[in-house]
Amino acid sequence: MTTTRFAPSPTGYLHVGNLRTALFNWLIAQKQGGTFILRLDDTDPERSKPEYAEAIKEDLTWLGLTWDRIEQQSTRLDRYTEAADKLRDSGRFYECFETPTELDLKRKKQLNMGKPPVYDRAALELTEAQKQAYRDEGRTGHWRFKLNHERIEWTDGILGDISIDAASVSDPVLIRGDGQVLYTLASVVDDTEMGITNVVRGSDHVTNTATQIQIIEALGGTLPGFAHHSLLTGPQGEALSKRLGTLALRDLRERGVEPMALLSHMARLGSADPIELRSSHAELIEGFDLTKFGSAPTKFDVEDLFPLTHRHLGTLPLEAVADDIAALGVPADQAERFWRVSRENITTRADLAGWWKLFSEGATPLVADEDREFIAQALTMLPEPPYSDSAWSEWTSAVKEATGRKGKGLFMPLRKAVTGQERGPDMADVMPLLQKKPTL
Repeated sequence: MTTTRFAPSPTGYLHVGNLRTALFNWLIAQKQGGTFILRLDDTDPERSKPEYAEAIKEDLTWLGLTWDRIEQQSTRLDRYTEAADKLRDSGRFYECFETPTELDLKRKKQLNMGKPPVYDRAALELTEAQKQAYRDEGRTGHWRFKLNHERIEWTDGILGDISIDAASVSDPVLIRGDGQVLYTLASVVDDTEMGITNVVRGSDHVTNTATQIQIIEALGGTLPGFAHHSLLTGPQGEALSKRLGTLALRDLRERGVEPMALLSHMARLGSADPIELRSSHAELIEGFDLTKFGSAPTKFDVEDLFPLTHRHLGTLPLEAVADDIAALGVPADQAERFWRVSRENITTRADLAGWWKLFSEGATPLVADEDREFIAQALTMLPEPPYSDSAWSEWTSAVKEATGRKGKGLFMPLRKAVTGQERGPDMADVMPLLQKKPTL
């Protein structure tokens, strides 16, 4: 049984980078008929907030990325304690007492000597008396996993064959001095005990994967398949880290991005396949192929989401937007016509309000000086609403006969006077929606 997971920390809102990881794992589980677990990495009691946990679930629900079950790491602390004890008993876990300042000095010294800033394992030489002396000073020990200094190798689902020399990596801290269990240990224990078969995450986790492979083996677990997708950059290749606050999923939702537009974009971005709008989750699942994704940094431009949103809205039936239209005050008997007229002329649902305002209150006329007399005369020939389906044809025919104007010189000034715009929906469809007679 294929089992995947998405393990966000409830310390902030989900952004597009998080979504990529969530979507890939969800698609793999769905395609294989497997299980998708939402696992909240909430072992940090100070930064983890219930409101963020709720926001994560809300965002995933908005996108239709439903989970088969939810787990919270804060309820599994006893499992991590048991794993830590097992590592201690096997001689793979050791206590260290360096302060952050001391570790920083060690790193700087190694860099100045042209050496990689790898922890020197000085704590392994400490006697029990020395450890007790540190404790008497008020220091609390943190715990590191002792890596076997050998090459760690795996075939990555995206990056291909990976080989990392464990001697070039610091022994990872798994438990902090304040007792907090860190991601590296909690993730391994959960992945092992929950039967995770596929782990897909960002390429910034490659070194984590190398160390976690040895931890999994030390705990007697079964290795899942690993795949590391490329990281997103801005449209010019710039880092997204400083912009992620504006790329939160709730902010995109607020700006009117449609879920299927966002999912269609993210399900293909960075792959060998072109980005294509999908109409359903089933189409997303069917077209997903992890092997088609590359390792190069992937450019993301939020503006690319709006043409997709426009196209998606154009495919929707009235039922999908009926509540939005009713909320504007559009009469029920005009809702279908209103949607047919406006659907191809909006970028987001919020744009519907502008169109209904135009139809119900009238537009600010866009009239050139040389056309003012012509428009004034034409408007005297237009009766009060309501207007029939043939009103535009009848009105323009009468104006043509009275003024001699024809073609673009006839139709364009009238369009601009009625709608305040140079382009838009067919005027024959616009006229029956007008609630007031246009005026200058």
